[in-house]
Order: sequence, then structure tokens, then C-alpha cells
Amino acid sequence: MALALRYAARSHIGLVRSGNEDSGYAGPSMLVVADGMGGHAAGELASAAAVATFATIDAEYDRNGESDVLTDLAAGVAQATEEIRRVVADKPQLSGMGTTLTAIAWRAGLVNVVHVGDSRAYLLRDGELQQMTHDHTYVQMLVDTGRITASEALTHNRRNLILKAIDGVNDVEPDLQAREAQLGDRFMLCSDGLCGVVPEHILASLLADGDPTYAVTALVDAALERGAPDNVTVVVAEVVEVDDDAAASLDEALPVVVGAASESRTRERLASVTFPADVEPALRNTADQTQSTEPVELDLGLTPSPRRRRWWLLVAAIVVLLALIAAGSAGVNSWKNSQYFVKASDGNVVIFQGLNQTIPGLILSTVAEQPVPPLPVASLPDTERLNVEQGITVGSLLQGEEKVATLRAAASSCVARWVQGCPGVAPTPTPTPTPTPTPTPSVTASPALTSPAPTPTGPSR
Repeated sequence: MALALRYAARSHIGLVRSGNEDSGYAGPSMLVVADGMGGHAAGELASAAAVATFATIDAEYDRNGESDVLTDLAAGVAQATEEIRRVVADKPQLSGMGTTLTAIAWRAGLVNVVHVGDSRAYLLRDGELQQMTHDHTYVQMLVDTGRITASEALTHNRRNLILKAIDGVNDVEPDLQAREAQLGDRFMLCSDGLCGVVPEHILASLLADGDPTYAVTALVDAALERGAPDNVTVVVAEVVEVDDDAAASLDEALPVVVGAASESRTRERLASVTFPADVEPALRNTADQTQSTEPVELDLGLTPSPRRRRWWLLVAAIVVLLALIAAGSAGVNSWKNSQYFVKASDGNVVIFQGLNQTIPGLILSTVAEQPVPPLPVASLPDTERLNVEQGITVGSLLQGEEKVATLRAAASSCVARWVQGCPGVAPTPTPTPTPTPTPTPSVTASPALTSPAPTPTGPSR
């Protein structure tokens, strides 16, 4: 018997962005998430080029060689930098694009991690979630130096300012680490479209449940339920024990590629970049691959968990029920009326009964309760307001009332004490008169004390 990785990956455009700049890769010996930046400067090309570079490293890895894995990973970051530099040289209009990169190389029971930017790697071991990487961001620097708290960083107006990225302009030194894996360990790589939206205690709960396919599905869905203001890409791998035949077949297993790197239009724009053969080439022929949400995992011949069977049964049941909705089934209406969500209506927070969807010609939801006194959406902090505008799914009317109470408390906290993310602007303190000082001899301060503080710069998404 041998240890191996059982993996799955999923990417979604989210509910706000117009395109997917994330790319993901999962193979028997390499996991990668890259979050592109640059907008019009084609961040999706940067993330795809980085994933292609590390896919090539994975494909060319000599398992009988003696090279240092961390050195190879650092060299991979340098190669990705050169690849992006060459793409920009060929098409100067793409200047300004860049990407984060977080990757794990699985080598003989060791996980070797390379990290640049604010995508993250997590380890779930014995029920405890550990963040393996450290964000290269301005707000993380403020947290590290004690100038703001971790909760304040979530709504800071410069939370998207990246201090370190692969941009083809600057050579970057990545963070590197290696640690021994244990049977049952779960590793998650994700873009900040997940970890910047879903609280860590929920990440831990969803990562622990079911198999990797169930986990990536549930994790992306959790981000979507919270408004998904950014692209969401998740790779999950579990350390499992396989028989010798399955271990021998790992070298032949095709990897999974998701997000921008899997799209035909991205690969056509990067004609000089070598992309890996992967398990889902047919998906690249669909018109809306950026919206594809189907996860894919490696089949090691393991028995699916009961939870996974229940999940796919649930998916099948939902598909059937939605089909019956179109036919006006009374039974589906009963199921529909058992669903609730909290959403904005006429500027206020309202609890709805039904489905948070729109189908022409059908009424899928009605107002279940209008909170009294009214709770204006404009009074909520930025994150809560965005979630309410998109709609927050709850399990019952009671849970809806509890969610409204939580939102009301958040609005009240902004009234009691304005912090970053609260509506309006910071109140200006009322000046108090000061007595006229007694003249004293003038003192000239040293230049070191009078120099203005440097303004942070760096790529932002």
C-alpha cells in the first residue's frame, strides 16, 4: 500500500465579475491555484500562463531524480515570470497583467509549498484548520505590525493591494516550505474569492465533509451564497492509501484544469504557451466555460462515501424538481414554499419565501416577513450590504429572523462606532479650543522626523 492524493477542482466566475481570471490545476503530484489581476490587461492570461508553466514542471518531473523540490518550485516561479514577460513583449497592450500563485508539489509523502500573493493553502488535520501560507498584501502587513485587526482587514479600502505577484516585470522571491503529510490530511488551495468571503470555521466544516468532489462543490456554493463578488477557484486533495496497482497508474492519470486556463479562447491567445492534456477537453467547446461549475476528481477506485452518494442524489432530485416547476407541479410548489432567503426589496431587508431565482412567467418567491422596524440596506456595512443585495439563503423563517437580527446588530455597530466598511464617512471630531501657548525658543526637527510616510504601491485587483 502507498499514500497518494485524491483530488478535485472547481472554478466559478462568481456573481459580480464579467470574466474568470482564476486558473486551477490538480494532478497526482501537483496542485495549483493562480488568481490573475489586471482587468483589461488580461489577468486571465497571466494566471493561465502560470498554471501552464507548473503543469509542464509536473509533467517533466523525474521521480527517480535527486533534484531539490523546493529549488525546482522556486525556479518555476522564475519561469512563470519569464513566460509572462515574453507574452507582454509580444503584445505590449497586455502590460500590467499579473497573477498570484500557490502550489503544492507531492513528492514521496511530502507536501512542498510555493506561494506568491494572496491565494492561500490550508491544511485540515484532525479536525483543525491551519493556514499554511501568509498573504503578501498591504492589509496583512498592517495586521502583522498591529496597526489593524484581522477583522478590520476584511473591509479595509486597500484590501486588494498586492505587495508581491508574478507580473513579468519584477523578479519575485516566493515563500517556500515543506512538511510531512499524514493519512487523512486534507489540503485546500483557493483564490481569495473563497477565503475572503467565507469565514474559516465554515471552511473547516465544509472541507471536512464528504469526499474531495463534495468538498469543492460545497465550498464554491458557500461563496456563491454570500454573493461571490470575485472569481472563486478551489482545489481540494486528500491523502489516501491505495493499493500497488492504483499507485502504479498514477503516472498515467490526466490532470484536471479549471478556470481561465481550461478555456479555448485563453489557449488561443497564448498560442506559444504549452498547456497540458487534461481530463475535460470537451468542456472547452462549450460557450460558457467560465460559468462551468462541475468539479472533477481523480478516480483511484475507492468506494464513494455515503455522503457523496446522498449529494449526487440530491443534485438529481433538484434537477427533476426544477423541471417540474416549469410544468407547474403542485408538489414542487410545496417544496418551493419550504425555502427562504433574505434579500433587499425597495431599499429594505426583507425575508422571502420561495426560490431566489428568476424564470420568466413564473412567480418563485413571495414576501414572508418585513422586519419591523424596517432595516434599510444602506445602513449595513459594505460586506453585509453586498450579501443582502445578492440574497442570503436560510433554512427557515426562524433562521431568516435570526439573520435579520445579525444584520441589524451590524448596522447598529456602525452607528455606535464608525469603522472602515460602514456606510457614510468617518465623523470629523469637533475641535476644542486650546489656550494660547507661551512663546518658547524654536526647535528644528530632524529630517527623519518630518519626512512624510511612504505611500504603498503595488498591483491591485
